Amino acid sequence: MTYSLNQVYPVIWHNDSVSLIDQTRLPNEYAFVEIHRSEDMARAIKTMIVRGAPAIGVAAAYGIYLGAREIETSNRNEFLQHLEQVAQLLRSTRPTAVNLFWAISRMMKTAYETLGTVAELKQTLLQTAQAINAEDLQTCQAIGDNGLAVLPKNPAKLTILTHCNAGALATAGYGTALGVVRSAWREGRLVRVFADETRPRLQGAKLTAWECVQEGIPVTVITDNMAAHCMKQGLIHAVVVGADRIAANGDTANKIGTYSVAIAAKAHNIPFFVAAPLSTVDFELSDGSQIPIEERNPTEIYQVGDTILTPEGVEFYNPAFDVTPADLITAIITENGAFAPGELAKSKVKQVV
Repeated sequence: MTYSLNQVYPVIWHNDSVSLIDQTRLPNEYAFVEIHRSEDMARAIKTMIVRGAPAIGVAAAYGIYLGAREIETSNRNEFLQHLEQVAQLLRSTRPTAVNLFWAISRMMKTAYETLGTVAELKQTLLQTAQAINAEDLQTCQAIGDNGLAVLPKNPAKLTILTHCNAGALATAGYGTALGVVRSAWREGRLVRVFADETRPRLQGAKLTAWECVQEGIPVTVITDNMAAHCMKQGLIHAVVVGADRIAANGDTANKIGTYSVAIAAKAHNIPFFVAAPLSTVDFELSDGSQIPIEERNPTEIYQVGDTILTPEGVEFYNPAFDVTPADLITAIITENGAFAPGELAKSKVKQVV
């Protein structure tokens, strides 16, 4: 795939290895990590060097290939047995992001269905990972344009609130929620982005704000508990967020705090949009109660750098995601158009609500 010097790409296949933007160092340092082995890719996903459901899917696809490359056998059955172990390692990294499992399933399907020698099979796996990468970038650009079509027409220039980071850093490039923002900015329909800081990992303050600054998009960072106040003051015209998994009925898992933003938007009659590729929709889950919610290390809550924020003896609860019910969502914006949550079954046919 061809890369533009003016865009951010968190996952790049280069010189027989994968280059990942180390998102744990942003915004203070723009650095890359070179990944040569599947174990290192699994660690990068788990420690959030790479993050965001679509980007995790792309990274996992390359992780499968890196694991395949390490398997030293010409026997097809032995190769597939070892590759299943690689797949299981990668599956164990982040339980909520369905794109991870979708990408691994596609890679493993390719492995089982490809005929020829093991060497030819490995080459096909690399080509499949590269295809997943390129397809996600095209998907995000389509999501951005489809989102532009359903944003409120009044006022002519909008202020959009987003939560967490669903930008180029969370995808193969361009972004889902920030893809909509980018398309609105490109067409002169955006005045400003309000970015929730997104505790406890601060992806909004660190990553969304960084992306906006790179492109000259006006951005205001607010703490998570300011969103409702800003809505009441008339500062927000629409909310656009990403997703890590969407159930068949439209219930959506996204970064913790998204549910609160959706409730506030409903109370203030502000449209609330979810932007995500169709690969994020898990049609096997009937509703959001079936979505597994990852719980992360409590140090994310009580420690910033070397500073401890809480007294000894307290307990912690650190779910990484929450589920926004479908009835709080105005539309789900996909590469095939924007759909009311209850119409996701129609999403394979292009349509705009």
